[in-house]
Amino acid sequence: MDILEAINSRRSIRKFTGEVISDENLKTILKAGFQAPSAHNIQPRDYVVIKDTEIIRKITEFHQYTKMLPKAGCAIAVCGDKEKQSNIGFLVEDCSASIQNMLLTAHGLGLGAVWCGIYSADNLVESMSKLLKLPGHIVPIGMVVVGTKVEDKKPIDRYDETKVHFNRW
Repeated sequence: MDILEAINSRRSIRKFTGEVISDENLKTILKAGFQAPSAHNIQPRDYVVIKDTEIIRKITEFHQYTKMLPKAGCAIAVCGDKEKQSNIGFLVEDCSASIQNMLLTAHGLGLGAVWCGIYSADNLVESMSKLLKLPGHIVPIGMVVVGTKVEDKKPIDRYDETKVHFNRW
């Protein structure tokens, strides 16, 4: 898939068939996450692949926007390492770039995916950290839910020229 086509046609997918994601596709998605740019090339990202049905059930209990998770193929928690990157803004940006790469890759593979935010909602960060047994210096930033999509969504043109400024506001 052409990169501009992927960017312009990718949509958040929340309806899945329940089919398991192949190890090959999962690795391709993870590799794309690792390829994302990183401030000062510190690469402070770690990933927790979640397939366990009990963990998935518990996530849906504390994260109100993950009701689609049980029918997805898996979830990938994208976490930032505060020991590698102490600037929380850069840490969030690095993880967010990784998440975007993963979303585009899932789309390019013909899969559906959606970004479920975690950081900076304290209750979500705390609950996810505890559930996944994350070390204290690892912060869950977001989660990519991936699966075989039930339906395609039509692209939306979100370009808004009134929000484009040149040189000054």
